[in-house]
Amino acid sequence: MANNLPKIAMGAWAWGNDGTFGGNTTAETLRPIFDTAMANGLNLWDTAYAYGMGTSEKVLAGFLKDQPRGSYLVSDKFTPQCANGKPTAMADMIEMQLDLMGLDCFDIYWIHNVADAPHWTEELAKFYEGKDNVPLLGVSNHNLAEIKQANEILNAHGLKLSAVQNHFSLINRSSEDSGILDYCKENGITFFAYMVLEQGALSGKYDTKHPMPEGSARAETYNPMLPKLEVMNEALRKLADKYGVQPAQIPVAWAIAKGTLPIIGVTRTQHVEDAARAANVTLTAEETAELEQLADSLELNVIRFWEKEMK
Repeated sequence: MANNLPKIAMGAWAWGNDGTFGGNTTAETLRPIFDTAMANGLNLWDTAYAYGMGTSEKVLAGFLKDQPRGSYLVSDKFTPQCANGKPTAMADMIEMQLDLMGLDCFDIYWIHNVADAPHWTEELAKFYEGKDNVPLLGVSNHNLAEIKQANEILNAHGLKLSAVQNHFSLINRSSEDSGILDYCKENGITFFAYMVLEQGALSGKYDTKHPMPEGSARAETYNPMLPKLEVMNEALRKLADKYGVQPAQIPVAWAIAKGTLPIIGVTRTQHVEDAARAANVTLTAEETAELEQLADSLELNVIRFWEKEMK
């Protein structure tokens, strides 16, 4: 079971470079990113078979094979859409992923989304019931009712829900408004926040004069919002100047201040270095509240196609 989680997880979503996920990344270009993260104590790696149909897992496994097992943590996922349709689909996927990564066990294992999730959570519980080395068990992209249901299913098998992973940022706090964060705190569940930078929209890199590259899904979502995002990013810039960091580090520090564990997608060493610095920024309660008040006043809707309102 995973213990002593770092403040931030490293996301290997874009490492699954098969023309569907991520950009033009190779093991050679990613190796320095891995090394930089490990050197900074950022040793929790979040991946999934769905990220390039095993590509992300294979690349990560190549870096981990020479590391002592106790020096890193692996978070992997069961993606219902990747199941093989057999009665043994859950066991088949877990065993295939462990073999792919050269591991005896995962540290965290997730139900990736809500497609037939109660069934798959039951299958997950049956697989790990009574076993040694049970990972932290989690669900991703679930609303509050679905999270409670998952916990009940696991409890019936002598297990518990230990992790929840949802899209959560300054401009998408639906997991807080719906009571999910409170439920997690009350039940000893770690909440993992992904897309805290909104795919770069809260990084300070883009504005009306410098929009996101046309033709991308994120450009379609965020470019129409850039006038309002400029207001948000200006506030982030002012706080960043105060703390001597980059604007992109403030939303990450905010997510940590909210008691969540952000997952930062890393495709450059700069991303890792920024994350390490963000982990050392402690925002005040007043600063956190002011950022949220500004975000609320902008009334931005960034719920993406794969998710739903959490209320």
